[in-house]
Amino acid sequence: MMTGRLAGKAAIITGAGSGIGRAAALLFAREGALLVLGDKSEAVHETARAVQAERGVATAVQMDAGAEADVQQLVANALSAHGRLDVAFANAGISGGMAGIFDSTPALWTEVLRVNLIGPWLMIKHAGRAMADAGRGGSIVCTASVAGLRSGAGGPAYSASKAGVINLVTVAAQQLCETNVRVNALCPGLTEIGMTKPVFDHARDKGVTARLGRLNPLKRAAQPEELARVALFLASDEASYVNGQAITVDGGLSSSHPVTRQLPGQTAA
Repeated sequence: MMTGRLAGKAAIITGAGSGIGRAAALLFAREGALLVLGDKSEAVHETARAVQAERGVATAVQMDAGAEADVQQLVANALSAHGRLDVAFANAGISGGMAGIFDSTPALWTEVLRVNLIGPWLMIKHAGRAMADAGRGGSIVCTASVAGLRSGAGGPAYSASKAGVINLVTVAAQQLCETNVRVNALCPGLTEIGMTKPVFDHARDKGVTARLGRLNPLKRAAQPEELARVALFLASDEASYVNGQAITVDGGLSSSHPVTRQLPGQTAA
């Protein structure tokens, strides 16, 4: 008998080729989920093979998370393969770089918003409809970011797109009223993933990895598995009364305004 927090449930994960998406795929499968994985990169097939190597169930599709036809097809694949859809993790995203407001172009903003904000909306639209029509409820998790909460964690286009995701899940939770379909956002802080690889590579080259995450109370960056565990909670029935929320996973970074810290044992000047 299949066991686990997602036993027998069908789940979609986008951005599954690496980082948080790949970590979530492996974790969800270990918890019994039947997976349909999407990513623009060929690496999504590697993730599916890694799941299968652990005797999990996963199929992989190369797709564009910001293209409606591709999202529709991903949902259709889950329904065709497993006869149901219970979980959708809209995790795919792009950074858009760090160009400032005066250096950005409309083309850059359009692409970042297309993938990072329209993509989650498309997943809510199509996966949410499938879940609502089936009458069993379900869980939709969208990856936002601490950059969507306030300045200082990403470029303007990226930050605006993630702020949009945070608002989107609140609106979607209300629009899916009485369907028992929950919609929540995951807001990672600095995490070692493909998108942040240049930052981590630069720190290693300069021998300053200790500085990564130094602004949060835990004094470190996160690993993808730490975010995947929170996504699993939101996807599972353990979060059955969590809806329309943005769950911040940032080591405590956003718990404070800028401050000069007083270490234990020190006295104020």
